[in-house]
Amino acid sequence: MTTLDRTDAALFDAAIAREAAPAIESWLEYQRGYLRTPGVQAAIRVGDELILSTALGHSDEVAGTPLRTDHLFRIASHSKTFTATSILQLVEQGKVRLDDPIDTYVPELDGSALAPVTVRELLGHQAGVIRDGVDKDYWQLMDPFPDRDGLIELCRSAGQVFERNEYFKYTNIGYSLLGLVIESASGSSYGDYVAANIVDRLGLTNTGAEWERARAGEYAGGHTGLLDGNDVREVIPHVDTRAMAAATGFYSTAEDLAVYGAAHFFGADQLIGDASKRLLQRDESLVNANGREIGRYGLGMDIITIGGRRLVGHSGGYPGHITRTFIDPADQIVVSVLTNCIGGPAGVLATGVVKLLNLAAEPPAGTRVPSDIDARRFCGNFANLMGVLSIALLGGRLVAFFPAAPDPVDSYEELQVVDENTLAVVPSAGFGSIGEKVEFTWDADGRPSLVRYGGSSRWPVEAFRKRRTAQIAGAILGGRDE
Repeated sequence: MTTLDRTDAALFDAAIAREAAPAIESWLEYQRGYLRTPGVQAAIRVGDELILSTALGHSDEVAGTPLRTDHLFRIASHSKTFTATSILQLVEQGKVRLDDPIDTYVPELDGSALAPVTVRELLGHQAGVIRDGVDKDYWQLMDPFPDRDGLIELCRSAGQVFERNEYFKYTNIGYSLLGLVIESASGSSYGDYVAANIVDRLGLTNTGAEWERARAGEYAGGHTGLLDGNDVREVIPHVDTRAMAAATGFYSTAEDLAVYGAAHFFGADQLIGDASKRLLQRDESLVNANGREIGRYGLGMDIITIGGRRLVGHSGGYPGHITRTFIDPADQIVVSVLTNCIGGPAGVLATGVVKLLNLAAEPPAGTRVPSDIDARRFCGNFANLMGVLSIALLGGRLVAFFPAAPDPVDSYEELQVVDENTLAVVPSAGFGSIGEKVEFTWDADGRPSLVRYGGSSRWPVEAFRKRRTAQIAGAILGGRDE
């Protein structure tokens, strides 16, 4: 059995993920504040266990409303994974064939340039279909999203940009047509089909195919992007995506997406079989532009490798919400990060979470904290004039990294315990304080009050914030504030 097809117990140790969860949540919160992101909702699942579910910051930054784990996010192009899964269900039932032309299911396209385009080509963005239309200002909320008649008219008049299989060309219009295929083959509306065959089957109480006005108060507020460093965000209203729901209409939560992602693990049988999963998840397209590979895509899922871990899933971009979910179907991991502003760092944050999990899974020999030492007492964020350093427990050992960096493992140091008050940076080649001591002083409650990291003093962040002005003033006067 190959790794890609593994169907027995999860390869990733859930205990390692549980131990890493506090460090991951702390890093997410630091990044959220550092990047001025109103809110971040995140979930991690390993096997059948929800390891982490967190909501950080605000649902509505302007009103100061705290974000909850059950706030609903518009997950936009995640919708394509639901659509592709639905198509493969209908293929398994013999109601759809991947190489059927689109006009088999959408007869209004008969005689148009798109008539011979196949279901498979639409799933893989190889049909040459226009991305969003000749007027796509609906994305700016200047016009309504197209209804069915508008979608058909657009496809007949201006749907073709390239010949079939000429280029990988990402298309929301093409996926909107797949929604019509599902309706034709199933005899149900798109929303009713996915509700019965995916959402209800998995018990996803906070997921649906389209904006629901009756639940308006449950949605996380969307926020504008920052035009410059001094900009103030505004809240953006939610709208109905109408005939484009199959491409971009869905809403969900990070917790629900973790459950949904687990249904795409090999061996899971709630939605589709493993053969269908392989079709969705294999490299259908290698996307090259300007002399380099810029991505890979399957059928309804994109594909990315992070630290040797092959992941599938999707991102989503909707006015005010930017989202990203990664699925490792072999090691049975799901990471979902949802942000509620244009330009939100969901992809960066989800990638960082995967990298921290990878780091936790690969501790070097000889670095494990001794069993008689409480490793968590050393953990936290410690600041000085040069910035903030995190000390975290990952994989049974302590690691130091800079939480402001978009890649938390780009420049990290392994630490080992010397005694109950002292760590040391593990000897290795490097530009940091390699081989030097990290000495802790504790307050009356047993918490770190001062850390001397390789000879440099650091304090808990709030303690340093209180002393920073005086410290700088002392330097200006030529003295030292002890």
